Amino acid sequence: MPTRNATLAGIGMMLLGILMFSLNDVMGKWLVATYTVGQVLLLRSAAALVVLAPFIVRQGLMRTLRPPRPRLQLLRVALGASKSALFYAAVVYLPLADTMTIWMAAPVWAVVFAALLLGEKVDLPRWLAVAIGFVGVVVALNPTGASLSWPALIAVLGSILFALLMIAGRYLRETPDVTLVGLQTFGTLLIGLALLPFGWVPPTPRDFVLLSLLGIVAMVAHLCVTRSLKLAEASVVAPYQYTLIVWALIFGWLVFDDWPTPAMLAGAALIVAAGLALMLLERRASPARPVLDTP
Repeated sequence: MPTRNATLAGIGMMLLGILMFSLNDVMGKWLVATYTVGQVLLLRSAAALVVLAPFIVRQGLMRTLRPPRPRLQLLRVALGASKSALFYAAVVYLPLADTMTIWMAAPVWAVVFAALLLGEKVDLPRWLAVAIGFVGVVVALNPTGASLSWPALIAVLGSILFALLMIAGRYLRETPDVTLVGLQTFGTLLIGLALLPFGWVPPTPRDFVLLSLLGIVAMVAHLCVTRSLKLAEASVVAPYQYTLIVWALIFGWLVFDDWPTPAMLAGAALIVAAGLALMLLERRASPARPVLDTP
């Protein structure tokens, strides 16, 4: 069992990692207001691969390119790249806090998919938590003719793909982190290349640096979260990922002058409550479950 100091260090690393992911999301939302989703994905992924290159070389290029269960790996890459593209497409039009609130519903969808696709038995308390989370999503979306928009539906679709990504990750937990991150980053780069014909805005030198920093900041965040999970149990540090919504509220207000509606705040509270309840139930049943990733 981890020591108390290691657990505290793990919590600190998780909080730092989530802060870094939040900064990455803020930069991404700001940049996609000027540049296309394709070039943001392309330059972000290229910079991340440059950072990853020494680790890939150290691990062995062929070991990275020939992972176990290649078909499932390919599906995971497609899911990860697609959900990243959908995230940036959503934040072009939605406030950051709104997008992240919907994104945090992924654990709710994951329970449903685990029951439908994996045949996992879901008890009544989990179904109640799922129901609360679903109500939270509905409240946050405020589905009236005037408020329910296609960007919101894009965010919902992204959170569903995120949940499927989590399901795929359950089967690939033995794959080295460098392989998982490297393949997903390369897949996102390919999505960026595929979207380039839809538009390219020549970046200024400053924005080119910022576009490159997107990938580097995300890589630092991944390293923090990975270290957190090595220092402390996942069931202990996972709840701190919901600070992502708090940072989204703060940065959305400071940078974009956005403030969520009462319905969005109420929906966020229900989604967080459902997610924490699911984590508590998982901890009692099995302490070794993967935590959320972020866009």
